[in-house]
Amino acid sequence: MSRVQDSGSSPETADKAADLTARTGVTPCLATVLVGEDPASVTYVRMKQNRSRKAGIASRHVALPATTTTAELVGTLRELSADPAVHGILLQHPVGEHIDERAAFEAIAPEKDVDGVTFASFATMSFGLPGFVSCTPGGILRLLDAYDVDPAGKRAVVVGRSAILGKPAGMLLLARDATVTYCHSRTRDLPAVVREADIVVAAVGRPRLIRGEDIKPGAVVVDAGYNAGNVGDVDFDTAVERASLITPVPGGVGPMTIALLLEQTVAAAARQLGVRGV
Repeated sequence: MSRVQDSGSSPETADKAADLTARTGVTPCLATVLVGEDPASVTYVRMKQNRSRKAGIASRHVALPATTTTAELVGTLRELSADPAVHGILLQHPVGEHIDERAAFEAIAPEKDVDGVTFASFATMSFGLPGFVSCTPGGILRLLDAYDVDPAGKRAVVVGRSAILGKPAGMLLLARDATVTYCHSRTRDLPAVVREADIVVAAVGRPRLIRGEDIKPGAVVVDAGYNAGNVGDVDFDTAVERASLITPVPGGVGPMTIALLLEQTVAAAARQLGVRGV
């Protein structure tokens, strides 16, 4: 059994950022926006800022109070979208139940949507057109590639249907010729469906929902869930006995998500500056 893990380092991204800066005198800039002070979100944003600096990407952080309204958040995101010094925008989610998250996402200019959360990004990703992929699903595909897991012809079961994780993960797997089944809260006999999967992507946000006995022997299991206490959506201790490859929580999908976010930030900066070959 092998544990899938990646450091999230991005030497190629750092080289591209340095090249772009040398050619234009402009440092790629990622703006992060955080509403409230959720401890996990604060930690995630800090990690992204640290990784940005190591990759030669400038980081601008906008911290908003938990009482921020949808209109105020939308206004902030539109200001960042209009700022030529900002090349990528990340809205850390969740943003609070009182905020219309979709309205906030759509306030991000598509050319700066380096986290791949807008309607425009989902459409271009689904149709295989130039644009930005959703970072966590894109990171999942990078992990599969790194471990020589070819989705073509395999049965992939995605547990979860969120607009920024489950749905795009399924679309990316479909584009790689997997046969994709989406599962959700109303799926009948979920364990039976999961047991048919060659590739399982858990992205539903329910701790240890998928147990070892639900895993087909030899299946590849990607746990994209994160719950209180550093617990994923898969019961790692039992699933590890049956899976051929499995991602831990934390340390599995997360680092790849950040690596792709930074890569797409540099790409966004190059496009906005009209520079090719970066």
